[in-house]
Amino acid sequence: MKNLPEVKLGIVAVSRDCFPMSLSERRREAVVASYKAKYGDIYESKVTVENEVDMRKALADVQAAGVNALVVYLGNFGPESSEILLVKEFEGPAAVIAAAEESGDSLLDDRGDAYCGMLNASYNLKLTLMSVQT
Repeated sequence: MKNLPEVKLGIVAVSRDCFPMSLSERRREAVVASYKAKYGDIYESKVTVENEVDMRKALADVQAAGVNALVVYLGNFGPESSEILLVKEFEGPAAVIAAAEESGDSLLDDRGDAYCGMLNASYNLKLTLMSVQT
């Protein structure tokens, strides 16, 4: 008897609208390529979330693809409310991860470091979870 869940992993990139969306998309593509080379299949949503309208599109996209475990990927500083709503409304486990600037070359103009966005996302996740529990 096989007692393991069938996991269909998906990834959605987020990007704050004042930063270049292309950086999040490039980094998402690199993560997907690395994941596929090492572990196998992952569903790559082509919807990048900058606002709540995009979040609804991304949620519908991963649901239609049958994704049951989600990675929300901050390729740069993300939109906290939209990315947290995605986690909250996705019906399955979700992880929020962030990119670190790889080379030191895109910190200023490309706004490449997402660690600060991860801090804000973590804070907003806590606030959201606290409001759901009360």
